[in-house]
Amino acid sequence: MGERNRPLSVTILACIYLLVGTAGFFYHFRELLPLERDGLIIEFTEILAFVAGVFMLRGHNWARWLALAWMAFHVAISISDPVRKLLPHAVILAIIAWILLRPAAGRYFLGQTQPT
Repeated sequence: MGERNRPLSVTILACIYLLVGTAGFFYHFRELLPLERDGLIIEFTEILAFVAGVFMLRGHNWARWLALAWMAFHVAISISDPVRKLLPHAVILAIIAWILLRPAAGRYFLGQTQPT
């Protein structure tokens, strides 16, 4: 079986998820200290972003769906402010979906080799 080639766009996106998850976790850490529900949820979502990034780099198909769900969640919670939050999040979700659902990404995540 040949080697799978990870598309550059997937590599970049996975690294962005790693950075967002890590930076978000440390940025929101002070909200976790009082052990309030909202702080726990925020930190959990940041961990999910990090996990999605790690496992997208490893080629796990479920990780690309986690990445899409993570961004869709942000679109859903942005509905209260359509112009400042919802629209930018929806555009970002569309870009992420385009990257992760393209044929090259599908081949990578489904473990198929590139044609020679």
